[in-house]
Amino acid sequence: MAALPLRRPLPRSRFEVETPGLIHRSYLHRPGPRGEAHTGRMCRNIRQLHNFEPPATSEEVRAAALQYVRKVSGSTKPSQANAEAFAEAVDEVAAATQRLLGQLTTAAPPKDREVEAAKARERARARYATSG
Repeated sequence: MAALPLRRPLPRSRFEVETPGLIHRSYLHRPGPRGEAHTGRMCRNIRQLHNFEPPATSEEVRAAALQYVRKVSGSTKPSQANAEAFAEAVDEVAAATQRLLGQLTTAAPPKDREVEAAKARERARARYATSG
């Protein structure tokens, strides 16, 4: 009787994929060049804020902080018991983001918001275009 080929064991659940030293939460995640989890894309609701003209507003920074805290906490609206911790986390992430944006430097010219928005609309049009 021929030996069956060795197969990689199936993950315990569809959300756990083990790789040497890492547990990834999705099949889409692959280890980066230094072994860290990296998909190559950010959360689609959190937009790049650095290197735009005009610079990101405090409202944009706060919106990104809110999306981050929502993603990490797993809820879009916290319970009354967690509302204070949620609000404090949003404030702290927004402050850290504002500090980061103030300290980042680049040699690249600033991006124009309208040009980038037009590019995004074109990508979306191509992605969702119906054939036929």
